[in-house]
Amino acid sequence: MAVLDLEAQRKALLDQTERLADLVRGSDPHTPIPTCPGWTLADLLIHLGGGHHWAATMITDRATTRLSRENTPHRMPPADPEQADEWLRHTARTVLDAVDTTGTEVPIWTPIGPMLPARWWIRRRLHEATAHGADAALALGHDVTMAPELAADGLSESLEILQTALVFTARSVPGNLTAPLPGGEILTLHATDATRAHPRDWTIRPAGDTIEWNHDPTPGTITIHGSAVDLYLTMLRRIPADTTRLDITGDRDILTHWLQRTVL
Repeated sequence: MAVLDLEAQRKALLDQTERLADLVRGSDPHTPIPTCPGWTLADLLIHLGGGHHWAATMITDRATTRLSRENTPHRMPPADPEQADEWLRHTARTVLDAVDTTGTEVPIWTPIGPMLPARWWIRRRLHEATAHGADAALALGHDVTMAPELAADGLSESLEILQTALVFTARSVPGNLTAPLPGGEILTLHATDATRAHPRDWTIRPAGDTIEWNHDPTPGTITIHGSAVDLYLTMLRRIPADTTRLDITGDRDILTHWLQRTVL
């Protein structure tokens, strides 16, 4: 249920990595990241840029098992700030080059269970960049700005990942899973800035050990209205669920239950 097609995902991955590099250029690398407790800005950039290289290496190697990040070439940025800036800006391109060289449909290991086509990693790395770009912006005192269709795609991708990961966990560790929604409850998200370019609604229901969801505008046990980016950031726990930017009707305990059980 991707909102963005593959070409748009490719462009956005490059753009979001560039935007992050522009945002943090000249900032104190020791700046704490409140939304990632224990991290500094330097840690965030290593995580994102090094993660791009990590994904690119697995794609190039046609990995069938997880590659240790510590064994990833070019995982760390240069010590020189100018060179580190160039390193970060180039990291997204390494993912795209790896997919182009390997082939978009070649199965590659993923952290959510099944092996998936190499192109899956483009969208995954894109939304690592949107999430951690938001972390950096908030840490530096900026508003999080994101096109509604990009935030909508990030929200959809997070639900797809959760749905797949829950199925895999239930099969791998039976009986060791707490459902993110109690039986019979419905969580509905409604984007108030929707256009024809992206969905307006996400309706989420429990489905055995996992969830099912669609874009039908079904009234929920709890319904949350907000901009696409605020819905996305709330689901990622980047902004508090009690922010005044959201209009919430229904049982707020359902949202608390969800947020406590959807940390991937």
